[in-house]
Amino acid sequence: MSNENKHKTVEQAQAEGKYIRKVRSFVKREGRLTKGQARALETLWDTMGLNHSDGKIDTRSLFANENPITLEIGFGMGKSLVEMAKNAPERNFIGIEVHRPGVGACLALAETEGVENLKVYEHDAIEILADCIEANSVDTVQLFFPDPWHKAKHHKRRIVKPEFIESIRGVLKVGGVFHMATDWENYAECMLEDMQGAPGFKNVSESNDYVPRPESRPLTKFENRGQNLGHGVWDLQYAKED
Repeated sequence: MSNENKHKTVEQAQAEGKYIRKVRSFVKREGRLTKGQARALETLWDTMGLNHSDGKIDTRSLFANENPITLEIGFGMGKSLVEMAKNAPERNFIGIEVHRPGVGACLALAETEGVENLKVYEHDAIEILADCIEANSVDTVQLFFPDPWHKAKHHKRRIVKPEFIESIRGVLKVGGVFHMATDWENYAECMLEDMQGAPGFKNVSESNDYVPRPESRPLTKFENRGQNLGHGVWDLQYAKED
């Protein structure tokens, strides 16, 4: 294949939404868009969507206020994120998700609920943190129910690891909180171990491990059903130190 043809192939793949660069924090999950999701992406992106290619954002200009910022990584279909944004109009929310149908669903629900304090990226979180979020600008970073990577050979691909933790610390304000939640005990233990060894963070937990679910994190249907069956959910909160 000539270099010209190869270049065209890459451009075509990118135009189709496929990621060519090395995956850092996710496995790209393709999925069909519903009509509602496609409509939301087409009609709401100009007002609610953020693009990695635009580089650093100024949150004061973006939201036209100086309210505190909550950044959620991997919001899935967006139900909890929209609920949190609706319940806290005094805060601004930025969501990052690579799953296009999830982004469309989040936009559609935000419109239905009349939420105006929310912006979203459809991109890799690692690159957004590095290229788009100003240092010391975020009050809370949320990572709820990330893929647990059950197989040992996939363990290295878990998102919470030293380089990722350091990128979180970079965007948080001093005193800002990194809030994680998982329903896999082994993953919770890995998160705890990685965070305990990370510089510049202090565990918010009085027992130096897990915290009760904060009221600000909505209880999902899945989680509620799991609790009834005796399944656990573990919340961790770490504050950025000076």
